[in-house]
Amino acid sequence: MGKKVEFYYDFSSPYTYIASTRIEKICEDNGAELEWKPFLLGGVFNEIGSTPALQIDNKFNYIRNDTIDSAKHYKVDFTFPEFFPLNSVRSMRGAFAAQEKGKLVEYNHEMFRLYWTQGVDLSKSEILGEAVSKIGIDAEWFVNRIAEQEIKDKLRHETNIAIERGVFGAPTMFIGEKMFWGNDRLDFVDDYLKGKL
Repeated sequence: MGKKVEFYYDFSSPYTYIASTRIEKICEDNGAELEWKPFLLGGVFNEIGSTPALQIDNKFNYIRNDTIDSAKHYKVDFTFPEFFPLNSVRSMRGAFAAQEKGKLVEYNHEMFRLYWTQGVDLSKSEILGEAVSKIGIDAEWFVNRIAEQEIKDKLRHETNIAIERGVFGAPTMFIGEKMFWGNDRLDFVDDYLKGKL
C-alpha cells in the first residue's frame, strides 16, 4: 500500500489556506496520495470546549500579523478578509457536493482563493452558487444539494470522526495514525514521508 496523507481542512482557517498551497507538492514529491478531509472547525471547537482565537484579543492580533508574515514567507497571495471569522458551514457542506461531481480539488482551491485573497463572504448560498458555476458545477443543483439533510449529516459525521481521531484544529494531517497539526508542521510531514522522522 502506498503512502497517504489525510488533510483535514476548513476554509475559515488562514493557516489551512497557506498549507493548502503547499501540501499537494509535498505529496507529489514523496509519491504520496493526498486525501482532502473536509470538516467543520467550529463544530470541533464547540465539542471540545476550545476558545476561538478571535475571542482572545492578544492571540488574535498575533495570528493576524503572523498569517500575513507566513504568506509573505511562502510567497502566497493573501489578504486578511473583512468577513472574519467565516461562517463556513455552507462552504464546507459544498465540499461534499463538489466531491460528488469529481470537482473537489478545484472547489477547494477556488474557495480558499475567494476568501483568503479576495475576502468573498462564502457564507451566502448565492455567492457559492456563482463560484461553483465557474468550475463546471451547476449552481442551482449545488445550492439545493448543500441544503439537503444527507449533506448536512455527512459534514457532521466527518467532523465527529475528526474529533474521535484527536483533531482539535486546522490544518491537521494524518499519515496512518501519526498526526501533525499546523502549517508549520508540513516540513515534519515531508520528513515523515521521507523516513526521516
